[in-house]
Amino acid sequence: MIASIEQNEGMIRLFVFGGVLALMLLLETLFPRKERTQNRAKHIANNLGIVVFYTLVMRVVFPIAAMGTAVFAASKGWGILNLLDFPIWAHIVISAILLDMAVYWQHVASHKFPMIWSFHKMHHADRDIDATTGIRFHPVEIILSMLYKMVIVLILGPHVIGVFLFEVLLNGSAMFNHANIRLPLWLDKTVRILFVTPDMHRVHHSVIVCETNSNYGFNLSIWDKIFGSYIDQPKEGHDGMTIGLPEYQTDEPSNILWCLKLPFTK
Repeated sequence: MIASIEQNEGMIRLFVFGGVLALMLLLETLFPRKERTQNRAKHIANNLGIVVFYTLVMRVVFPIAAMGTAVFAASKGWGILNLLDFPIWAHIVISAILLDMAVYWQHVASHKFPMIWSFHKMHHADRDIDATTGIRFHPVEIILSMLYKMVIVLILGPHVIGVFLFEVLLNGSAMFNHANIRLPLWLDKTVRILFVTPDMHRVHHSVIVCETNSNYGFNLSIWDKIFGSYIDQPKEGHDGMTIGLPEYQTDEPSNILWCLKLPFTK
């Protein structure tokens, strides 16, 4: 089974990616949460164009990536988890949870360190947060993120299936919690006990600084609650809040060339 997943990793991830994205776009059409400020088709095309661009870059720069690093670490017996005698199911679950926490701290760092923020702010400049915003990142940030995950994998020694599940969940949950969909209040409260919901993460995309620096989680909601970065609701309410960054309230964030040049402009 493990060998089969390794051999078909790309196809499985592409299938899940396409399925989740299509479902989120449909739900956004049927149950929109916020009124848009820009043309939807142009916005989606721009963000998917960025995804295609950094995917091609990653195929060249990191042909092995996180799963390959996990296989390598296991073959050498490297990493904390590879030194412990856990049942496979426990190894997989613990791996996915610890990797999720590692990404939480990576996200915090991307807001605290100016050099990383210069690339991450392209993600935040998006004025119409939706499912495609969850996969809209600067190629340099994607490269830095992969380097970080590879180092974490070498330190932790997570199970290769745990890494695979984490990567799939991270990608899918990012599209879900960025989606412009209206969940019933009772459902939102129930889901966010453990997982990040669209309303919870939308607070993170507010132009208000204290709200931007909150709700960093991508999948599990517990890290924000444990580490004190959780805000329940935006000050202006979801209908009244302004999305994006104060200095970029124009149509430029929906231009792919502008997005790619943003970190290098004053």
